[in-house]
Amino acid sequence: MARLRELQVALVIPALDEAAVIGELVRRVPRPAVADIVVVDNGSSDGTGTVAARAGARVVVEPRRGYGSACWAGLCALAPGTEVVAFLDGDGSQRPEELPAVLAPLARGEADLVLGARRLSGGHPRHASLGTRLVARYIAWKFGVRVTDLGPLRAIRADLLRRLGMRDRAFGWPVEMVVKAAALGGRIVEVPVSHAPRLAGRSKVSGTLAGSLRAGYGFVRAALRAAADLRP
Repeated sequence: MARLRELQVALVIPALDEAAVIGELVRRVPRPAVADIVVVDNGSSDGTGTVAARAGARVVVEPRRGYGSACWAGLCALAPGTEVVAFLDGDGSQRPEELPAVLAPLARGEADLVLGARRLSGGHPRHASLGTRLVARYIAWKFGVRVTDLGPLRAIRADLLRRLGMRDRAFGWPVEMVVKAAALGGRIVEVPVSHAPRLAGRSKVSGTLAGSLRAGYGFVRAALRAAADLRP
């Protein structure tokens, strides 16, 4: 069985106006487990890219706003030979120290996509996870794959990721990835991870009830669109 150090892992961190936390976040990434750290500056005005570069990350600038746009730009910048791509938000809400646990099922050959299932605090509003719950039920019904979260801390085999033909350039990117991986028969595993309030930046999705409802609707649309993309 493969060991962690045998995997060529690249970490993509989309970031927008998160200079206050991005440097420390990059320095905390376990380098034995991650060969390449790519921070995608998605149009920041606070020097996020400069701070990330000083901390040791490769910085890619993607001025077209959107979580999916940032993730795609990061993928386009990956070095040849990358076997696994991990994703982590740049706002400090996830712990990079937990990356080895997320990567472990891939290294053992037990998974193709690993999702960090967040242990949300009691103060996390229910409306903020509405879209996640709806999409999780859809995936279980449509593909027989049980997931409980669609969180941003995740890792996927690069060969599977290439087969997905990712199209979403907005916040539906994480949903599209899971739905298409399930549709193609990918082995999806969840690993518990911690989650905390963001330390920098501002939520564009779940900060308010109205925003969460819009995001929930967008998540469901993204799931249906992703499934339709793979129909023969």
